[in-house]
Amino acid sequence: MNVLQVLAAIAIVIFVIARQLRGEPLRGKRLILLPAILAIIGFTSLGKGGRHLTTTDLACLVIGAVIAAGIGTAQGAALRLEPRDGVLWARMPVYGLWLWLALVVSRVVMTVVANELHAPVAGSSAPVLMLLGLNRLGQAAVVTPRALASGVPFAPEKDGRPFDVRGALTGLLGGSGDTPAPGAERSARYPRPRGAYGRPARDGLRDRGRRGRR
Repeated sequence: MNVLQVLAAIAIVIFVIARQLRGEPLRGKRLILLPAILAIIGFTSLGKGGRHLTTTDLACLVIGAVIAAGIGTAQGAALRLEPRDGVLWARMPVYGLWLWLALVVSRVVMTVVANELHAPVAGSSAPVLMLLGLNRLGQAAVVTPRALASGVPFAPEKDGRPFDVRGALTGLLGGSGDTPAPGAERSARYPRPRGAYGRPARDGLRDRGRRGRR
């Protein structure tokens, strides 16, 4: 990870903190897709530049990822959601800065530990983008259910069109997006018996009565 990437990560953090403290409309792409893209870019860059991940590197990276995502869930719980102008707004209270400080301190500590354990990749600046993306995904994991449960719609995207949050989550989780109606699966497995004239079984008595009159 070069100096420009480090500066980019710092700029992203400052930008996110400023917007959260001020409050902003909650948009699905910024909440879910952008952190996922950031984490993927950071992960794929770990092996670049001739770097080779050792077992110790992987262990330190996993620990750092769990810490970053855990702090993200705490940030998601602290985020205040409120309806404004018909859409959902999110704002981080001032004490949320302590969580950002905890994220920075945890990264510094893991860098020292990784270097002491001779894990050069985990102890470098290479994992910063990945950990930042995982931190934002941890926040999204808490905020998204809260936002959907509120019944207030997400703010439209910059192009004016809404973002299908449920569909995006279904795609990320590998689902088809089609939720069967309650009882549909049971009806398919156990079809109701039909009468003599193709009516449901509850009309069977009337079918037999008609045959008897004939």
